Amino acid sequence: QVQLVESGGGLVQAGGSLRLSCTVSGRSLSRWGLGWFRQAPGKEREYVASISWSGGITYDADSVKGRFTIFRDSAKNAVYLQMNSLKPEDTAVYYCAADPAGLGSRWVRQYDYWGRGTQVTVSS
Repeated sequence: QVQLVESGGGLVQAGGSLRLSCTVSGRSLSRWGLGWFRQAPGKEREYVASISWSGGITYDADSVKGRFTIFRDSAKNAVYLQMNSLKPEDTAVYYCAADPAGLGSRWVRQYDYWGRGTQVTVSS
């Protein structure tokens, strides 16, 4: 059974940093695509960043590019999201997701497995 567990969320002031972690059990991630999404209250889940099995990385350019970095550690079976220069509009529940096809993409439907999320709150 594949399980994804996020951690690292919390309350931070604007301009601060957080590193989110997502550890996966039940399956090696080495050939999977991985993604981070977020959902703010009253809004739809939105794409943040993804990384393919081969290391190809994309970001949602408008909102996070230049501030967030996604990276993976296959040895630890984990994916991370380093978030710098946080803004109040980054406040949301952040979810990691896994794509067994290996692509990773901005589309929610590409992903078969999801974590339960971790709350990130950025105060102004």
